[in-house]
Amino acid sequence: MISAITSFAAKAGSSTFEIAPARGPRSPLLKFFFSFGLFGLFFVSIVDSSFVPLPIPGLTDIMLVLMAARHQNVFLQVIVASVGSAIGGYLSYRVGQSGGMAFLEKRVPPRIFKLVCEWMERHAILSVALPALLPPPMPLAPFVLAAGALKMSKNKFLAVFIISRTARHTIAAGLGLYYGRNILRLWNRLSAEYATPILIVVWSAIILSCVLAFWKIYKTSQSVALPQGLESQGKSLA
Repeated sequence: MISAITSFAAKAGSSTFEIAPARGPRSPLLKFFFSFGLFGLFFVSIVDSSFVPLPIPGLTDIMLVLMAARHQNVFLQVIVASVGSAIGGYLSYRVGQSGGMAFLEKRVPPRIFKLVCEWMERHAILSVALPALLPPPMPLAPFVLAAGALKMSKNKFLAVFIISRTARHTIAAGLGLYYGRNILRLWNRLSAEYATPILIVVWSAIILSCVLAFWKIYKTSQSVALPQGLESQGKSLA
């Protein structure tokens, strides 16, 4: 009897030890991701939905999967990611609206530019909903910029974009909840050896991307304001 109880306790202890990695990250890489918490998720989701590409496509989804795997504040995580995505998408919409078709034509390859314009003219709602919902390699920025450049209604754009992005973030969080243990084990294994180089590369690239984004927005606003100022001067002289 005593030996049976002892063997049962040993098995229970070993199973508890095996499940432990799913409860909390052991690797420096995961600890770094989680240390930023909701603020890091919010910050990354803004850039991820803007016209500035991130070094890792779909980084918001990756963070959501990893954070949801811990089964903590999943509903709040989806809301924060969706709000950040709405801000990033609206900024890109405004850039496209201010810069117009000339701005879009300079920054989008001709083949994609033609495809985007045709889709926007025929399927305005789908041209925003599908890129916002589907994961990479589906491009997002050209369609969001085109929505602003082609003067799509702001309310319609925001409604479609937010609904689609929220659905995508919900799916990502669901994957984290369902496959959380396996995902955390895999990340613990992969990041044990390469944690520091990955962190340096990823976050340096994110910061650089944000700096470039604000610079592009500034340059675009200046290039749009100059012709408008000249036009108003001409009208006053006339």
